[in-house]
Amino acid sequence: MLLSFDAKQKLKLSVTRNKEYLSKYLLEEERVVGAMLDSKKLLPEGGGRYKYTVTSFKVFQLDINPVVLIGVENKDGILRMSALESKLDGLGIIDDFTLILKANLEATEVGLEGEALLGVSVSQPTLLKLVPKKILESTGHSVLNGILLGIKSRVQQQLVKDFLDWCELNKI
Repeated sequence: MLLSFDAKQKLKLSVTRNKEYLSKYLLEEERVVGAMLDSKKLLPEGGGRYKYTVTSFKVFQLDINPVVLIGVENKDGILRMSALESKLDGLGIIDDFTLILKANLEATEVGLEGEALLGVSVSQPTLLKLVPKKILESTGHSVLNGILLGIKSRVQQQLVKDFLDWCELNKI
């Protein structure tokens, strides 16, 4: 049985200092991606591609370790991220696993605005065959929402701090 769940988050972040340089900062792709995600779990592969090991988590006593290849592009002043490939470690043999990531971040007159969609489609692990599908999907939705909230929190704190550090480094 195939399970599917997703989560969405929007971001509207006011930036008061040096906001006119946000567009230029967003062009610093590797720096921005490293500030948005945990840079210790991010491996640049060149050409706007990054291997990212998502923080491991437990669901119904199963350790889950997603690894995602993320593509990043900056087009028309908008930083876009999407999942190119993904694999799931920790659940044994999984026949079907697809991770969807579509996120964007752009500089606005107020500061930064963005949105992210994170979705998963996965075959039901043998160990969880007795758990009803609705419970598994509800749990999956909660887990994905938690991941997106964690990234949103990081963007609100770490990305703004890194932007201000970048401004200082560039004597802006």
